[in-house]
Amino acid sequence: MAETVFKVDGEVVTALRNAVRDCSERGLSFASKWAAELLCSLPPSKRRPEPTIVAQSDFHTSTPARPRSPRPSLSFAAQTPAAIVPEPVHPFSVNPNLAGVPVLPGQPPEVLQQEAEWEAEDADHIAMARTFMDSKEYLRVIHWLRPCRSAKAAFLRVYSQYLESEKKALRDWYKLENTREQPAEPANTSLHDLLELVRNATDPWLLFLKALFLCRMSRREEAIESAILSIAQYPWNWSTWAALGDCLSDGDELSSLLPLLPLPSNHPLVLMFQVKTLNSLNSPSDNELTLCDRLLSDDCFPRSMWIMALRGNVLYYLHDFTAAEAQFRKILAIDPYRVDDIDILSNILYVSENNNALSKLAHDYLAIDKDRPEICCIIGECQNLTAEPPEFNHVHCLAGNYYSLRAEHEKAVKYFKRATQLDRSYLAAWTLMGHEFVEMKNSHAAIEAYRKAVDVNKKDYRAWYGLAQAYELLGMHQYALYYYQHATALRPYDVRIWQAQGMCYEEMGRLKEAAECLRRALIGADPQETTIHLKLAKLHHDLGEYAEAAAYHRRIVEVCRAAQKPIQEWSKSAVYVARYHILQGGGDLALARQYLEWVAVSNAEEVTQANELLRRHLPAAGVANRREDTAHPAQASPRCPDRLADCGAAGGRRVYATVGDRSHRRRPTSRYGHKFARLGKSGRQSEVQRWRCKGAAGLLCQCVSW
Repeated sequence: MAETVFKVDGEVVTALRNAVRDCSERGLSFASKWAAELLCSLPPSKRRPEPTIVAQSDFHTSTPARPRSPRPSLSFAAQTPAAIVPEPVHPFSVNPNLAGVPVLPGQPPEVLQQEAEWEAEDADHIAMARTFMDSKEYLRVIHWLRPCRSAKAAFLRVYSQYLESEKKALRDWYKLENTREQPAEPANTSLHDLLELVRNATDPWLLFLKALFLCRMSRREEAIESAILSIAQYPWNWSTWAALGDCLSDGDELSSLLPLLPLPSNHPLVLMFQVKTLNSLNSPSDNELTLCDRLLSDDCFPRSMWIMALRGNVLYYLHDFTAAEAQFRKILAIDPYRVDDIDILSNILYVSENNNALSKLAHDYLAIDKDRPEICCIIGECQNLTAEPPEFNHVHCLAGNYYSLRAEHEKAVKYFKRATQLDRSYLAAWTLMGHEFVEMKNSHAAIEAYRKAVDVNKKDYRAWYGLAQAYELLGMHQYALYYYQHATALRPYDVRIWQAQGMCYEEMGRLKEAAECLRRALIGADPQETTIHLKLAKLHHDLGEYAEAAAYHRRIVEVCRAAQKPIQEWSKSAVYVARYHILQGGGDLALARQYLEWVAVSNAEEVTQANELLRRHLPAAGVANRREDTAHPAQASPRCPDRLADCGAAGGRRVYATVGDRSHRRRPTSRYGHKFARLGKSGRQSEVQRWRCKGAAGLLCQCVSW
């Protein structure tokens, strides 16, 4: 059955408006901005409110009640609390559509009434706490909301405790900077106490905090369960989806999770979550590109810059830089001051060597906000792909790219360091700093920068790949191999990483493992690729596996001839295949003769070898050609029957040249060739037909046949 197409309707518009308000009231600025951008991407005709009759209620709560049926609504619009009329539900139940995921029962009417009264009592304190939160005075938020009893006040209090504990952990971490006692990343020792505050939570916002704390404590299964329960009650809080994505380590886990989500598979939130998660794992495919196109259709969010950025990232990771640049240019045409993902565009311009565009981009965004980490990176460097940045991280990265493109690596490092000081969790800056240190031949500093990147995000393959290359430059191949294996586990179809790992095995003398890595690289390689085939042929030859080597050489010949490449690019492979069939038991002499004749009539360096093999091992071809040439002496451009080998240059026979009426041993008559003739039995010239042929080095010589 064909999947039904989801259409954004009035319920989704209402849900987005509620999400903008609810997330903003709780200090979730990223989720609020996300919902606002989606809402404004809809056409005005869809956003125009329609007159509806809403049943009035005597109470109001921020905690929406569950519907009577455990099956979620098809629109999955967030329910407006004031419009909810609670209905009795069965005790704790399981939704058959969620494959065993438990669904919380709705709150009894008296509980909802009590919650509405508490929230009304706490309204003034909540409003004051929000102002303190905007000023980052988290301790004041905790102090003033301590006597409050509503769920919204509890969320703001616990969330402020978490933010304050993160600040303290970061301060303590910086105190130990450049010392042996400094851990790899700041350690928040308050997470266990914070988890106890929300252990028995049923409110969707507190369930989000529970999922966040569990994820930070690496208790992924429990975090996933809490995130799904929160989404089931309030699906339009994108922060919950982001926390859920952080719990996943590869695409297989994502595929296993999707059926458990309390939303249909064609819901926009599910599609966005799938694309965003695979982008963060650096492994999107053409399928994700199709999903982005569906989300940008007229039925969904046709002008969403956030979804356009998702699509640009997919194209970027698929290495379609031209289309990715066009996508980001379209975003800038809509909003020229949008900084999110601008570092990805700078990387595209760097890889494309579009110096003028990168320089203009750097100067434009320095004028907008020079203290954003992303812009620091753009004015610093990017020789590799960068990871999906966290929230508010793009300005100093722009500066780093700019100076790296100008080969001013010291300045690039300066801006990347500035980016990490503004946000130590900014993965792109650490990775790019490692690249700059490699350019400066400072392998030890590069390793340190790459290790910081790994500490920030162990799921990003570029940091592991950078570590492997840095150790390989130091000749520490065993260490390099360890990090290459981590990179290939995260990026199983990346041709470059498999090639690099194969080269590392080869340096260690482990040729069988090297060949296996290169065969693995062929899975994701271009079907017309020949470099990996040539390397595999060499490895099998060194292993004494001549049949396998000949098979790869034959593939090179077939690919090159199909692409009409010059014979110089595949003549060595053709001669190898012929030699295998003639001398090493291949047995296909017809194929060998065909390959040798192709090379023999060319100007490739292997002409001498081809003629020698034809003369010594396939003489019938030479005799047949000689008879044919004798029968037709008047052809316009006859072919030299014996080539240079029979002319004496490679055969080692005594050859005489005729000059005038006397016979001599062969003597060169010019720098590029020689005249010669073989004497007949009677010692007289029996035929004076001449040919022009190519010599072993592609030079012209004249031959006389007798």
